Amino acid sequence: MVNPTVLVESLPTRDQETGRAKGSDFSELNRRMADAGLLRRRPLYYTVRFGVVALALAAGVAAFLVLGDSWSQLFVAVGLAVVFGQLGLAAHDLAHRQVFTRRRPSETGGLLVANLLLGMSYGWWMNKHTRHHANPNHEEKDPDVSPDILVWSRGQASRAKGLPRFIGRHQAALFFPLLTLEGLNLSFNSFKALRSPSMKRPVLEGTLLVAHFVLYFGGLFTVLSPGKALAFIAVHQGLFGIYLGSVFAPNHKGMPMIEEGARLDFLRRQVLTSRNVRGGFLVDAFMGGLNYQIEHHLFPSMPTPALGEAQVITERYCAELGIPYHQTGLLASHREALRHMRSVGEPLRTAR
Repeated sequence: MVNPTVLVESLPTRDQETGRAKGSDFSELNRRMADAGLLRRRPLYYTVRFGVVALALAAGVAAFLVLGDSWSQLFVAVGLAVVFGQLGLAAHDLAHRQVFTRRRPSETGGLLVANLLLGMSYGWWMNKHTRHHANPNHEEKDPDVSPDILVWSRGQASRAKGLPRFIGRHQAALFFPLLTLEGLNLSFNSFKALRSPSMKRPVLEGTLLVAHFVLYFGGLFTVLSPGKALAFIAVHQGLFGIYLGSVFAPNHKGMPMIEEGARLDFLRRQVLTSRNVRGGFLVDAFMGGLNYQIEHHLFPSMPTPALGEAQVITERYCAELGIPYHQTGLLASHREALRHMRSVGEPLRTAR
């Protein structure tokens, strides 16, 4: 019996009602977005948004220096975890050229934000994220659903060995605790990727990564006693990881997986594997616009403030074509993701 959460069948080549060829479905949606002016850059928005994040970072560093060797620094760690999350979202938008149309300023901004400020390799993340966008939730091609530690389909569970097999049994319960390590995991993989042939500027990226950690650890262990410094790192990196996971997990986890051989056009591949999250201004700010995941996947370079209007157009268009379009609240999105994780891990719990 085919797992209903896995897409394996090819879709009809023509829409039964309109007779529109599949190949032209996205082109028509793209035309509607262009006519609405949603693809143009929004420099004022990004100037204000990045300026606010920069001020928040400066305020956090200033508070750290003023408080000195105090346990009150743990409150600073909480605040800087949120700031680091926003920096991660800024690096994401820079990588997608939502901010600048040209490659060089996008890369320069991305290297400074990702490598120097966050301690994460821009080149490594770009490579991984580009492959994710090309094949979201594809069991063989999407690195975000590779069974490194967690399993995302029953097929992966049946083939799991070692750590994924051990953790997969209770991965839903362990998901948020594991997220506390995500920030450190990103940095570890960033240093590991410096030796990869796909890395274009390993020396530059490595230098910026080292500079980040010299400043980070040097500042902590100079100002704080060893015990307080370690506590600061635990709180800061742990909450930073949870923040990132809370932003990215609701977008695809629990949505249909794609097996090798499935034939889906671009529009359907992106819509069927993505989930939007409702919630208004607060959710928009918290998730940096990635709550409009369907629209972001369809138009990766679309500026964040245009995504809300694009959502209305896309949902109506999908209704015209009879394409399922999934949108839910923030808490419900996490419930769906965790329910899926528990379901796909069931074969590991029942295996003898």
